[in-house]
Amino acid sequence: MAETQSPSSPRDESVSPRRPDLVGRWNIEISFADGGQRSLRFEAQGEGKGTLELLDPRAKAWGTPTSWEAKWTLGKENDVTFSGPVEFMLGNVGRDAGTLEFRGKFEAADSITGEVEFSPLVGERPSKR
Repeated sequence: MAETQSPSSPRDESVSPRRPDLVGRWNIEISFADGGQRSLRFEAQGEGKGTLELLDPRAKAWGTPTSWEAKWTLGKENDVTFSGPVEFMLGNVGRDAGTLEFRGKFEAADSITGEVEFSPLVGERPSKR
């Protein structure tokens, strides 16, 4: 399960229905079945481009990459998909590199809820979160 929130999204709802805008910065909290959690930031830019940033102080301390190019789409029913490569820290020195794909739906103008699938580059098959 993953949830995203944008602190910069507008809170004022107009009378007429609006299509939510994905462009902006979104904080992502991923909860794993084993109780573990990961935090990322997704910055959605125009034309389906964006950046995924791992918010893990250990990664910065070890000098590993913490930001990767991503892509996104916003569907007709306010469904959202974004994906990109990421590297999660494992313990003190290990890394779990793979592709993260989020599929969700706007719950409000500043909140998206959905599921994440992580496909490691080596080893195990994709796992849903």
